[in-house]
Amino acid sequence: MKQSAIVALVAGGAGFIGSHLCRALLDRGFEVICLDNLQTARQINLVSLEGARGFSFIHADIVDPLPDSVTRRRDIGRIYNLACAASPPQYQADPEHTMLTSVVGTDRLLRLAEQTRARFLLTSTSEVYGDPEAHPQREEYRGWVNCTGPRACYDEGKRAAEAIAFDFGRLGRADVRVARIFNTYGPNMHPDDGRVISNLLCQALSGEDITIYGDGSQTRSFCFVSDMVDGLMQLMEADGIELAPVNLGNPEEFTILQLLERVVAQTRSTSRVSYKSLPIDDPRRRRPDIGRARDLLGWTPRVSLEEGLRITCDFFATELRSGGDDIRRLGGDNRQIAAE
Repeated sequence: MKQSAIVALVAGGAGFIGSHLCRALLDRGFEVICLDNLQTARQINLVSLEGARGFSFIHADIVDPLPDSVTRRRDIGRIYNLACAASPPQYQADPEHTMLTSVVGTDRLLRLAEQTRARFLLTSTSEVYGDPEAHPQREEYRGWVNCTGPRACYDEGKRAAEAIAFDFGRLGRADVRVARIFNTYGPNMHPDDGRVISNLLCQALSGEDITIYGDGSQTRSFCFVSDMVDGLMQLMEADGIELAPVNLGNPEEFTILQLLERVVAQTRSTSRVSYKSLPIDDPRRRRPDIGRARDLLGWTPRVSLEEGLRITCDFFATELRSGGDDIRRLGGDNRQIAAE
């Protein structure tokens, strides 16, 4: 008798990383239920998934009670929680909803995992480390977070989501894994999401002034989306994982000015550079220690920044030529803080 495919629920599955994860799961034989409120996701990300065998989409918000079409199922074996606005302009636009998505939404999905006995993976964030005093950031580091600042809705929301997830795990109520995602980029990013790579590439390609916040000496580490998805799936499928967070990101560290040099070389841009003040609580340095992921999963990123930028540049160039489905003006007040 043919074995039934494992059913994976991907909350936030229409988003940037979520849409790539849905595709990868389908390619590996999973049945995929994509649940998304489309608050920040691009519907165009679903076009290549619609009609795919084993794929279904549910328009819902995990802040609200989960729909019956989800809760009545008893065959869900994997729950990936990627639901939450992830870039500062997006998550600061509705901070209450951002916090509730992380706290209430995570609780709802954990209860579903308890009910269905599914494995549960929370995508947390490097933002739980705040503006770190320790470098590179190890999972044991407790962070330097402003709990009342404009980023707190996301930073503290994710910290609370981790706390709930680990409590479920300690009590034996769910099989829990937590990934702390560092800056991630690639195709399917929203061109106007305020992340640093989408900002620089789109401004360079469109001939607009390229915005640098601060003096450009702040650092980030950039992981290509295919590497990130591979890490998430490996973490979900690994047996005997200890109840502890796992950093996922690329440990190569670049200043924003070094990134700018690579973007200009890739796009052959002649745009001027415009310097603006740093946003509040902007992290000065960001680099993951991925020793735990390497030891537990044998995972390390494989795509170089040069290769990833080339692929992402081609994606945005096509978007700009076609006008995209929702491209707006790319300059303005977008914040050059790549969350993930």
